[in-house]
Amino acid sequence: MAIVDDDDAVRQATVSLVRSLGHDARGFASAEDFLRPGGDEGVDCLVTDVHMPGIDGTDLQRKLLERGRTYPIVFVSGFLDDAVRNSVMAAGAFCYLGKPFAGDALASCLERALAAR
Repeated sequence: MAIVDDDDAVRQATVSLVRSLGHDARGFASAEDFLRPGGDEGVDCLVTDVHMPGIDGTDLQRKLLERGRTYPIVFVSGFLDDAVRNSVMAAGAFCYLGKPFAGDALASCLERALAAR
């Protein structure tokens, strides 16, 4: 599993939460880091922030789909926006959570996303 978030504290906390749920997790400070060769190797699910400098979460989703990457994506955002939610969900995202999110909400999204694979 990969966590892409430019906020160090959120990224580290999310990686820790995902690991506590029994999953391997790697954190990336930017979409650019994740998109580097080998960045998504072995990824079965992606949790990404929507609003990040450079490539944002919606552009990341588009780039991954263009590359044929179809693993589940869970979006998190500190600025919930219905238009963004509708767009990412229509493109195949599994969940769209507001920050701060409850650990059990993320766990539920991940469980559903991984079960659907």
